[in-house]
Amino acid sequence: MIGDIAVFDNVVHLHDMSDANMLDVPGAQRSRDLALMLGEGLRPLHGDQTRFDTELSVATMGRMVFDDSPTDLAMAQVVPIWDWFADWWAPVRLQAAFRDAYPDRAFFCGGVDPSWRGLTAALEHLEWQVKELGAISMKFYNGHTDGRTWQCDDEAVAYPVYEKARELGVTVLQFHKGFPFGLTPVEQTRPNDIQRAARDFPDMQFLIHHLGIPYFDETLNIAARWPNVHLVLSANLCFTPIQPRLVQTQLGRLLFEVGVDKLMWGSEAGLAGPPRPYVEAFMQLEIPEDLRLGYGYPQITHEDKRKILGGNFARLMGIELPTQPLPAVRHPVEA
Repeated sequence: MIGDIAVFDNVVHLHDMSDANMLDVPGAQRSRDLALMLGEGLRPLHGDQTRFDTELSVATMGRMVFDDSPTDLAMAQVVPIWDWFADWWAPVRLQAAFRDAYPDRAFFCGGVDPSWRGLTAALEHLEWQVKELGAISMKFYNGHTDGRTWQCDDEAVAYPVYEKARELGVTVLQFHKGFPFGLTPVEQTRPNDIQRAARDFPDMQFLIHHLGIPYFDETLNIAARWPNVHLVLSANLCFTPIQPRLVQTQLGRLLFEVGVDKLMWGSEAGLAGPPRPYVEAFMQLEIPEDLRLGYGYPQITHEDKRKILGGNFARLMGIELPTQPLPAVRHPVEA
C-alpha cells in the first residue's frame, strides 16, 4: 500500500528475451534492442543498475513488485509474440509460475494468437490456460505478428476466441494497442477495431493498453463512448518522474473526456524496473492551474488515485483489495 491506497498492478511481464529464446530471423535482434531501450531510458530512476536483464525470473519479479515497491496485488500477463521468440516474448510458463509462487498476491492473465498455428489451436490453448493454469483474463496482440495480423472485430477469427473465453467464464479481455514493437507498421496497432467488438459483446469488458499512443485521440473517443471499454495506463504513468507535463496533459484529458472510473494502473515491470518511483511520483502529481483554467481539466483527487491505482481494476475483476498492509512474501529458491 501507499498511504491508505491499495495498489493492484494490472500488468507485469516476466519476459524471456534471452539469446536461447530468440529466433534467428530478420528483425528479432532489433526488436529486442528497442524493447530494452525502455529500461535504459528509465535507468536513472533505479540507482546504478546498468542494464535490465533479458530474462526475468519469478523471484526477481517478486522482489521488484512486492519488496521494492508498494504493490499489494499484481497480474502477470502473457505476451504471445512468436515471430522473434521460440517460447513467446513473455511465455505462458513464466506468468503462471509467478502466480503459483505468490498465490495470495499474484494473478495470471493468459494470451493467445489465432495467427499462431490457426484458430483451432488458439481455442484449445485458451481453454488449457483457463482450465489447467487458472487464467482469469486474456491478453491479445493482434497487430504485432510479422505480416500476419488479424482484426479485433473479425467475426470469423476474433469472435470465436471471445466466445470461448466467455464460455469459460473469462469476461475481461485486454488488448495491446499503439506502441508498435520493433519495425512493425504503426497502423497495425490502431484501436479502431475495438469498437464493433465492444458493441457485439456488451457483457464483456475491453481494456486498451498504452492509451493507444500514437492514436491517443481515437483511443479517448472510443473509451468515452463505449461503456465496456476501459484504459490501462500501462507504461504511460511511468513517465511521470521524467515527463510530468506530458502525463498531466494526458491525465487532464482522460479525467475530462473519459472519467476516472475507466482508468487503471499498469507498471510494465520488469522492463520499466521496480514500480516504486512511478507510484510515488503519481501520488504527488497534480493537474496544474493553467491546464485546469485553459482547458477545463479537473484536478486529480486522492480518491481518483485510489481508483486508478487499484480500485477500478479490482472492481472489474471481482477481487477484494486489502485494507491493511500485507505481510512480507517468501520468494522461491531459484538455481
